[in-house]
Amino acid sequence: MILTDKRNYAKELDRLLARVQKPARYAGGEWNSVCKEWEETAVKIAFAFPDVYEVGMSHLGLQILYDTVNRRPDTLMERVFAPWGDMEEKLRQNRIPLLSIESKRPLGDFDIAAFTLQYEMSFTNILNMLDLAGIPLRSSDRKSGFPLVIAGGPCAFNPEPLAEFIDVFAIGEGEELFHDIIDVYKSAKERGRERLLRELAGIQGIYVPAFYRAGYNSDGSVCAVSPREGAPARVVKRVVEDYDRVTFPEKPIVPNTGVVHDRIMLEVLRGCTRGCRFCQAGALYRPVREKSPDTLIRQAEALVKNTGYDEISLTSLSSADYSGINPLVKGLLDRMDGLGVGVSLPSLRVDAFSVDLAGELQRVRRSSLTFAPEAGTQRLRDVINKGVTEKDLLEAVSAAFGAGWQAVKLYFMIGLPTETREDLDGIASLAGLVLKKGEEMGVKRGRLKVTVSVSSFVPKSHTPFQWEPQNTIEELREKQMYIKSLLRDKRISFKWHDPGVSFLEGVIARGDRKLSAALERAWQLGSRFDGWSECFNFRTWMTAFEDTGLDPGWYAHRRYDYDDKLPWDHVEAGMSRNFLVREHRNAMEASTTPDCRTGRCPGCGVCTEMGVKPEMGGGGGCDPLQDQVF
Repeated sequence: MILTDKRNYAKELDRLLARVQKPARYAGGEWNSVCKEWEETAVKIAFAFPDVYEVGMSHLGLQILYDTVNRRPDTLMERVFAPWGDMEEKLRQNRIPLLSIESKRPLGDFDIAAFTLQYEMSFTNILNMLDLAGIPLRSSDRKSGFPLVIAGGPCAFNPEPLAEFIDVFAIGEGEELFHDIIDVYKSAKERGRERLLRELAGIQGIYVPAFYRAGYNSDGSVCAVSPREGAPARVVKRVVEDYDRVTFPEKPIVPNTGVVHDRIMLEVLRGCTRGCRFCQAGALYRPVREKSPDTLIRQAEALVKNTGYDEISLTSLSSADYSGINPLVKGLLDRMDGLGVGVSLPSLRVDAFSVDLAGELQRVRRSSLTFAPEAGTQRLRDVINKGVTEKDLLEAVSAAFGAGWQAVKLYFMIGLPTETREDLDGIASLAGLVLKKGEEMGVKRGRLKVTVSVSSFVPKSHTPFQWEPQNTIEELREKQMYIKSLLRDKRISFKWHDPGVSFLEGVIARGDRKLSAALERAWQLGSRFDGWSECFNFRTWMTAFEDTGLDPGWYAHRRYDYDDKLPWDHVEAGMSRNFLVREHRNAMEASTTPDCRTGRCPGCGVCTEMGVKPEMGGGGGCDPLQDQVF
C-alpha cells in the first residue's frame, strides 16, 4: 500500500513527466477542464477510468457526468486514469499515490471514487488503481476515512465478480442518479459508513453488495443472491425520462494529446429497439429516446464554438435509426457551411443507408464507413434477429461507392449460437460480393478495399443469449483460420480478435461472486491492461484460476437452463425474463421479431417496468399484454 502524506505531489509528478511515455496523459490543464476550490467544495468526487487517458477521454459518459456534477456549486468532479506501466513503476518507486488530473490530489483524499465499468478486461486495472491510491481492495476492509468506492456502466449489470471490491454499484443511467447519490452522501456521511450505505441502498438503481448474501448449490452454481437488512430483492435500473432536456456538455474537455475519438461527440438518441439477440447494449439502454432536431443543432453549434473541432460524430447505438437522420445531417451541414466542419456516423446498419445520406456525409470530407451485417447467411441473421438481408448490404455499399467511397469495412461475429460452416463461408462470400459491387460502380482496382473484421461471440447478461455457451478457444481459432483461408483477394484485409481475450471476457461476463478471488490473484500476478494485446498474458490468468481453485471453462462454456438462477438475476435491466425466454426460443427456430418502433409491440416489458414513454419515431406502441407468462 502507498501511504499518502502532505508532500507536494504536483511538483514531484512534474519531475516524472519527462521520464515516461506520453506525459500529456498526466499533465492536465486542458481547454474546458474545471478546477474548483478544494476547501470550499462540500463533496469531492473522482471519476476513475480504468484505462489510459486516450481511451478514457474518448468516453462520452465521462464528459456527461463531469459536466453534470461540476454544474453543482457544492460538488467537484476531477478525473483519474489508469497509469501506463512506466508511470506505475515511477509512482511506486517514488511512493507517490495515484493523483487526479486537475488538482493533483491523491485519489484517497476524495469523498467518492467513481469507476466506470465499460469492459470486463479492465477489471484488474480497478484493483491496481485502488492499490496505487492506498485504498484497501476489499470493501469490508474500508472503514471511515477512505473514499466511498462506486462503480457504474454496462458491466455493472452483472456486478458480482467485483462485489467484494465495490461499495456501491450504480445501475442504469447516471445523470439523475448521481444527484441522488450526492444528496444522500451530504446528509448521511457524518452518521457513519454503515448508515450511509443503508440510505444509499434505498435509492432506485443502487446496489450495495454488502447487504446481499450469495448462496451456492453443491455443483458451485448460484442458488440465490438474497437481500438482508432491508435491502430490495431486485435492484431496478435508473432511466432518464426527459432525455431531450437532460444536461449535455456543451463545453467538453478538449484533450492536449491525440485520443481514440478526437472529435465532437453529439448523442442523438439513446437506446435501440432493433432487438439483436446477442447485443447487451441494446438490452440495457431501452427504451429508445430521441433528442429534437432543434436541441441537436443548438448543441452542435455550441460544441463547435467551444472546442474548435472540425468533425461532429453523431453517436448512439444506431445513429442512422434517428427518425429524421437525413434532414438532421443536412441541417447540421447547412449550419456549418463555410466552417469546414464535417459530420460522420460511427457505424451504419446496412438497411439504414441511402444515396442521399451518403452524399450529405461526404459533402465536407469523406470519413470511413463501417457496415455490420454480423453474420454470413440469412438464416443466421434471422437467428440473431439482425433484420437485414444481402440485398440491403449490396444496396448500401452501392450507395457508398456511388457517392465516392473507395473502401468499406464489414463487421461480423463468429461463434454465434447455431453457427455452421456454411455461415462462415457466407462471410467470405459477402466480402466478395461487396468487392464485385465496387468494381461495378467504377472504383479503380488499385483503390478498392474491403476490410473484414471478425469478433467472437460472448454471451452477456440480460440478453436472449445469456443462457448460451461460448465457443472454446480452439473452436474460435479454427474458425478464424478457416475464414482467412477463404479470403484470397489482396484487396480484402482480414482482422480478428484474440480468442483468449474473448474467452476471459466471457468468463467474467458470466461470473459470480467467487470470481473476485481470481481477479485479485490475477492482479497480484501482474495482470494489467488485459484488453491491450501487448499487455495481455493468458498464462497469468490460468495460473490465477488454478491458485483459486476455479474452472474458467465452467463459466464460459456452460449452457444454462431457463429455470437456473443466474448470478445477475437480482438486477433488473427492464426486459422481462419471459420475453428473453421467448426470444431465445425464437432464435432457435430462426424466427424474427419486428422492431417495436415500426411494428407491433413484442412485449419486452421495458416501458411498463421503467415507466418511461419511448420516442417512437416511426410509430408502433407498447402492449403490456404481450408479456405473457409461460
